[in-house]
Amino acid sequence: MNADTARRGLLLFAHGARDAAWAAPFEAVLARVRQLRPQTQVRLAYLELMQPDLAQAGMQLVEVGCRQIVVVPLFLGTGGHVRRDLPQRLNALQSRYPDVEWRLLDPIGEHGEVIDAIARVAASATPS
Repeated sequence: MNADTARRGLLLFAHGARDAAWAAPFEAVLARVRQLRPQTQVRLAYLELMQPDLAQAGMQLVEVGCRQIVVVPLFLGTGGHVRRDLPQRLNALQSRYPDVEWRLLDPIGEHGEVIDAIARVAASATPS
């Protein structure tokens, strides 16, 4: 891993749930992203009910030397959590680590590729 890529991090952010099995698809996304980007430090964080939370995962990335961190909300759309809760938590991280560049992406469900994939799966539920 060269010095430039070691400085980049990716933080996947999901809601969280009481049932640990709920996290399985998100852990699968984490594993796949790590396969696709082995040179990038990647962490999965949760809004509530599961660990690590955003602050813990962000701290882990900073501690391994990341200075550019992209936050990817694993939400289908921009609801209250993405509009209010996530920016508040991200602002706290920015205040704690002002030398780190934090970038927040749109929720994953608002990307055309994801919409197309969901539509294909839904459409395949009925015969053509």
